Amino acid sequence: MATLQLNLPSITWPRNRPVFRSILRPVQCAAERQELFNRIAPVYDKLNDLLSLGLHRVWKRMAVSWSGAKEGDTVLDVCCGSGDLAFLLSERVGVKGKVIALDFSREQLQVAKSRQRERLKECYKNIEWVEGNAVDLPFPSSSFDAATIGYGLRNIVDRGKCLMEMSRVLKPGSKVSVLDFNKNTHPLTTSIQEWLVDNVVVPVASGYDLATEYQYLKNSIREYLTGDELEKLALESGFSAAEHFEISFGLMGNLVATR
Repeated sequence: MATLQLNLPSITWPRNRPVFRSILRPVQCAAERQELFNRIAPVYDKLNDLLSLGLHRVWKRMAVSWSGAKEGDTVLDVCCGSGDLAFLLSERVGVKGKVIALDFSREQLQVAKSRQRERLKECYKNIEWVEGNAVDLPFPSSSFDAATIGYGLRNIVDRGKCLMEMSRVLKPGSKVSVLDFNKNTHPLTTSIQEWLVDNVVVPVASGYDLATEYQYLKNSIREYLTGDELEKLALESGFSAAEHFEISFGLMGNLVATR
């Protein structure tokens, strides 16, 4: 595990497969998590800025860079939320590229679509939003040149199945970049993380009447995987190589796995 301090591909879709916008798959993830992200959708972006002092934008740019996405690529963002990574991916692949952004929260997708309408860059028109299931991706195998998932894998019940699906839809040699909180093995860093959740995250969220919704965060990090465990899971899920990087003194982490 490493530590870090700080043209257009042609896809042949099955003849009877509907276009992306019409795909609505039943979501098998925990219903309460889906409900939670629906509830916080209206203030999700504002809280991200407040709680990270804007640093989440830096971490997301790092994650997109690690994905290896380049101009003209067709790329996938799973658990896209309100679209931060999808917009960054769009800028990298350009107007000749394509970004497919998937999430199980309809409300988050509505926020993402409204942000897309408000933005003027031509490349943002290449993003398509899909309501769907991260453990049952509605795409053919070997479809994408790169993929990302930001702050999503931790909230998926069957993480191995999610990574298997991402491995399936990636082309050989392509990468997935997985950004999330880091489950640190150092007691001091763990204590700092938990103190921040109790004394910063929850109090700030309470100002938006969302204290209960954000109290889940500490337990979700405790139940997540360490960097070594993520590397092992990626290899077991079909990836040929995997490396986990610790960011911001170990508070965040990014898994990079190669198909």
